[in-house]
Amino acid sequence: MSRVAYVNGVYQPHGQAVIHVEDRGFQFADGVYEVWSVFEGRLADFDGHLTRLKRSLTELKIDIPMSDGALSRVLAETIRRNRVRTGIVYLQVTRGTASRDHAFPRDVAPSVVVTARTIDLNKGEALARTGAAGVTQPDIRWGRCDIKTVGLLPNVLAKQAAREKGAYECLMFDEMGLVTEGSSTNAWIVDEHGKLRTRDAQANILKGITRMALMKLAESEGIELEERAFTVEEAKRAREVFVTAASSFVMPLVSLDGARIGDGRPGPIATRLRDVYLEQARREAI
Repeated sequence: MSRVAYVNGVYQPHGQAVIHVEDRGFQFADGVYEVWSVFEGRLADFDGHLTRLKRSLTELKIDIPMSDGALSRVLAETIRRNRVRTGIVYLQVTRGTASRDHAFPRDVAPSVVVTARTIDLNKGEALARTGAAGVTQPDIRWGRCDIKTVGLLPNVLAKQAAREKGAYECLMFDEMGLVTEGSSTNAWIVDEHGKLRTRDAQANILKGITRMALMKLAESEGIELEERAFTVEEAKRAREVFVTAASSFVMPLVSLDGARIGDGRPGPIATRLRDVYLEQARREAI
């Protein structure tokens, strides 16, 4: 079955869907995006992603393109037309199309693109049960990583660095040696003392929706959590290291720059949090 994309009010065959050559997302990365997980054709963490989308648009002074209800219907229809039961739906909103000029154009409608695709959860589940490898490198991103923009070139370079070393993810660190986040994930450790830690979202990191859901789950599971940054060396000495994202949920890292983490197997906290997150996401998807 051919895929279908939504582009500015029209559902089109995926291979024929296009935007204008002077769309500002294409020329300036002047836009934002969100990704929802899909379970049984329903959206996980819908409200959290919607709230973050609106914040990102507001921070960039891009008009909100449609009502919550209209957006919900577009996402659902894109999922339906692509027959996605388990997978992701991707939404991108740019400032719109205008003659190339750095300053904001006037009276331009935002461009909206939605795509959806199926993901084989069995592959991710198999990796989560064995654990993945990670690498590290300096964080070279801009100073507003709290906004989920489409300007992802530093993230692309970090992810490629991981792939070239046979790793799943690259953890980036700041000038003080503190881990900020992964190229497409939030980063966590269970430190030497058994305390679950993740960096404070008030710092220059993305306020991950899966991250926030996991924080609540950790509390309900009686797991002590501290929002405090950690160094690369602390991560290498940790009992557990894992990363979280909407598309990978909770993924344990069992090595970092070739150094074994813990006993080299996914730890009990990451494994438990992955299981309870997936249970909740499936149950509460809308």
